[in-house]
Amino acid sequence: MTRKRRSYESGHRAKYLVVVDDSEECDRAIYYAARRAARTGSDVVMLRVIEIGDRNQQWLGVADIMRAEAHEEANAALDRASARASSVSGISPQRVIREGQQAQAILNLIEEDEDIATLVLAAGTGPDGPGPLVSNLSKTAGLFPIPVTLVPGQLSDAEIDALS
Repeated sequence: MTRKRRSYESGHRAKYLVVVDDSEECDRAIYYAARRAARTGSDVVMLRVIEIGDRNQQWLGVADIMRAEAHEEANAALDRASARASSVSGISPQRVIREGQQAQAILNLIEEDEDIATLVLAAGTGPDGPGPLVSNLSKTAGLFPIPVTLVPGQLSDAEIDALS
């Protein structure tokens, strides 16, 4: 059982959740979420998931260095995404870094933050399909406790402005 969403209750504020990854289409999700949040008086939460495999105890020092580097890269990606959202809407997004499997990290964050009202993803436009995140999450989207907004990756800023 998931926690009740409280996004629109007194003392709460709705949040759009965007997963920040290295895909080209990620900017479309950031842009849409930032514009929509500004229009509706909402907030944006940006999640970066670091998928760290099993660590071999013999290589613990190397694994710690790799984890630290992954966190540095995650912070740099969130810096870029936050700057983009802020330039689009003036909103300063909340930033979250999680380790683990991406779909589970998304679900865990939604469960923990009862103000997250919508997950915003963007679909890729290349011949390989909508992208790995959309493909993987489309299999479980029906189980999500919140709506999932899918932004077509080919939309321009002006087209997203008209929709958001």
